[in-house]
Amino acid sequence: QVQLVESGGGLVQDGGSLRLSCAASGRTFNDYNMAWFRQAPGKEREFVVFISWGGSSKYYADSVKGRFTISRDNAKNTIYLQMNSLKPEDTAVYYCAADYRTSYSGRHYSRNEYRYWGQGTQVTVSS
Repeated sequence: QVQLVESGGGLVQDGGSLRLSCAASGRTFNDYNMAWFRQAPGKEREFVVFISWGGSSKYYADSVKGRFTISRDNAKNTIYLQMNSLKPEDTAVYYCAADYRTSYSGRHYSRNEYRYWGQGTQVTVSS
């Protein structure tokens, strides 16, 4: 089992940048696929980006391609989401998600792919 804690959210102006972090507990962090999802008020939680357990595979939602970058530091049990050129439509609660690599079905964009979730961190982009 793994516990996830997000940090780094806040208020930023249109065009600004933020870096989110997700720290994980547990000794086998490098065996977990990880992802970021987000949920805006009144909307479904949506996929943002995936990173595989070794970091070699990354998949981004079209809405964030070229602006967001995911990375992981397995030595620190942490993944990061660098968000640049932020837009008001990026405003949401951002959630970190994880599941063991052998459970992976290939549907990296599905919430059902991940058993473990953080509590979320609020990102607000003002226009």
